[in-house]
Amino acid sequence: MGTSDLHPWHLSPKEAIVVQRELRNRLSLNWDQRKVNAVGGVDISLKEGHARAAIVVFRFPQLVTLHSVTVEMSIDFPYIPGLLAFREGPAFLAAWDKLIDKPDLLMFDGQGIAHPRGIGIASHMGLWIERPSIGVAKSRLYGRYEEPGLNRGDFSYLLDEKDHKRIIGTVLRTRKDVKPLYISPGHLIDVKHAMHFVMQCCSRYRLPEPTRWAHRVAGGQKLIQ
Repeated sequence: MGTSDLHPWHLSPKEAIVVQRELRNRLSLNWDQRKVNAVGGVDISLKEGHARAAIVVFRFPQLVTLHSVTVEMSIDFPYIPGLLAFREGPAFLAAWDKLIDKPDLLMFDGQGIAHPRGIGIASHMGLWIERPSIGVAKSRLYGRYEEPGLNRGDFSYLLDEKDHKRIIGTVLRTRKDVKPLYISPGHLIDVKHAMHFVMQCCSRYRLPEPTRWAHRVAGGQKLIQ
């Protein structure tokens, strides 16, 4: 499943943590200036032991919807904070395999390296498919920060709780006087460009269009094209 099999999926929580620690060292947090013509948003809805994964692809920078895919499958891994990728990852990868025209960059409703072990779902899945990925979270999982200004584009740095000099993301105000988002690089991208692409994909709403629509499609709404 996917472009490179990193590990088996039938793991215990302890085994999953070991895998995370091994994979973390394989992440690349550099941006290679590649051309981005299409951005995909990813979200997974969970209900009664099943996951519905949605990927919605937009032309970039015009933010015109191109296409979407969804996949539904059962969930085997329990809910454990910090191990989201092992619960939702298989559904995402099944949707990715189903997607004919792959986007150049992906935004996940979740964390990148702003994670207690430095590898949230955006980082983990970015490694699996070897594609630039960004974590776009609505709440903080890990890290210290000061509240950013109230205007669109204001931000503060999200700092590692164990190393306060290490920047692991940004706390970004995408609309004036609304709650900020927690943006962190996943794989093959840096903090600066992760924030740049998120801002470029935010129009009238708090969330960037790719993840905003992925959330809606994962919830059962049809994509408007």
